[in-house]
Amino acid sequence: MSLKGLRYGVLGLAIALLVPLSPAWAAETVVLKFLIFRESIAVSELSTFAETGELSPALRAYMAMSKQDPQAVQSVLTRQVPVNLIVMDRVLNSPVGDVVLDRLSEAIHTPSNQANRQALRSALVLSASDDNRISLIEVIENYPTQEVHVEGDRLLEAYNQLSRLTGRVQDILKILRLP
Repeated sequence: MSLKGLRYGVLGLAIALLVPLSPAWAAETVVLKFLIFRESIAVSELSTFAETGELSPALRAYMAMSKQDPQAVQSVLTRQVPVNLIVMDRVLNSPVGDVVLDRLSEAIHTPSNQANRQALRSALVLSASDDNRISLIEVIENYPTQEVHVEGDRLLEAYNQLSRLTGRVQDILKILRLP
């Protein structure tokens, strides 16, 4: 077996081992922050909102206080970014990936603001592992701490950063004629 094949095999095994366990590790609470407003809600409430557009009382109050357009927030949460899981894993484990993860962690981070790179890397890989697509709601759902903090005013910026990264990776793959 080649070194390349061994890497793919190890990555596949790691994903296979992590995916069934991910719900036990996944975030249960999301702390939404927008300027001076802060609201703790269950990730399941945010997921329901992302899927259906239905606002829980806590989310409705948060959207009203922070003057956020619920449809715009729902759109940002559910927009899909196509990725190649193996390429994404390589990029995220590189110096360029560290920069991207640091930028993304300005919007989505651990409660202590420690180990953000590792937590985001894990959430991104788990989010892409089933369908080679990522959305911000999936990243939040797969975040490997019980609580995840989301800076609402930086959420669109985080989506754009992720989208630009995957777009550049896809361009490179086309140039190299890789899948």
